[in-house]
Amino acid sequence: MASTYCYSLSLPPIPNPPNLNKIQLLPTNLYTTNPFSRSISTIRSPGIRASNSSSSTTVQDEARRPSEEAMSIDNLCGFVNLNVGNWQGSFFQFDTVGNLLHKVNTKLAASSYGEDELISLIQTLYIKQAPSSTSFSELDDEEVEWAEYKIKETNMFTVDKYQQIGFFPNEKAFSLRYQTAGMLETVLRQGVLGEDDTGEESPKNLKLPSRRPAIVCESCLHSLEKDMRVRAFHIMDPKGIIEMILIFLEERGDGAVLPPALDNNVENTDRIVPFLGTWKGHSVTKRSGVYGSTMAEADIVATLEMDDNGHVIQGITSTSAAGDVTTNVPWTGIKSDNLITFNGGYQMTLLPGGMYMGCPCDVGNNVAESLSFHLEFCWLEGLGKRQRLVRTYDVEGQAVSTTYFHETKM
Repeated sequence: MASTYCYSLSLPPIPNPPNLNKIQLLPTNLYTTNPFSRSISTIRSPGIRASNSSSSTTVQDEARRPSEEAMSIDNLCGFVNLNVGNWQGSFFQFDTVGNLLHKVNTKLAASSYGEDELISLIQTLYIKQAPSSTSFSELDDEEVEWAEYKIKETNMFTVDKYQQIGFFPNEKAFSLRYQTAGMLETVLRQGVLGEDDTGEESPKNLKLPSRRPAIVCESCLHSLEKDMRVRAFHIMDPKGIIEMILIFLEERGDGAVLPPALDNNVENTDRIVPFLGTWKGHSVTKRSGVYGSTMAEADIVATLEMDDNGHVIQGITSTSAAGDVTTNVPWTGIKSDNLITFNGGYQMTLLPGGMYMGCPCDVGNNVAESLSFHLEFCWLEGLGKRQRLVRTYDVEGQAVSTTYFHETKM
């Protein structure tokens, strides 16, 4: 079962500045067993098929579902249905300051079986293998080799115990927590090294996630315009320092769907520019877990400004749905290239494609100071509209709530 801590903040405060003299290892209870099976094989041009479960239950509005048990089943069925299908994708690895390191083509086949509380999601990830350095010619598309990775089934047990899901069925958004980065390491090894992988723990020219990461958080936002989604991963090392950022950009469909791509070449415009200005919208905060109920809703006004010297000022005003509580959180920081570092020890990495990822500079410091912390993912898909997910953790590293934002630029 997921933790039932209740935090009613629509946006958590910024942590205190880190003490650089401290080296804080995160609690050992953050490291648990791998929720993924590690079955890998190599195939050629897989024919991917997936089927919808005929027993899936339509997700209903939470207010109309007094039974917490019924709501949990609806949430699970809705989560499974949201993921079922054939996804053509591109996988991107960025360093912590937003530099693109690697791109890999992927395919994901997801289907379901079972009914109600016994429903399960089964997923197979196909990774386009890098050509061998000993190859004498390029393979055509029909001869390209793909590595196959079986992801452990998602069901009522795993979704709470391992993943601590934060799910927003109407908004088609969710956050998950993993205990290892095994699947992500496989994508990098197969997609970048391919047959040239010698099995080294730290192969040359390839940055892999830690074998024992502190936190691996997946945040997924679905396109407002088409059947496309972004799955963004924060990877924190065992000391709680951001290690890398990984992105899956995927489009659902059968046939010859070209893998979507991030436009990383258009760098004549500063990545922060699309986010500058005033944004108004609404937020919904839910408790973590498949039983997660709505904890709070609020109206949001967010502003972001930057001067010629790279000084950044961000203000976030939140007014509760009842209109009786208003909070205002000012942030100040400095921008250097694609990294914004705010006073108080929080950083924001600007990515191509209208995205940014936010996290504490040092989660270990938060643990040492008994402070909660949060991770953030933002996607500005088109002009004037953006979505954000904020994942809040307690001092033990347990995900306690997730907040979804939908905002429009004024």
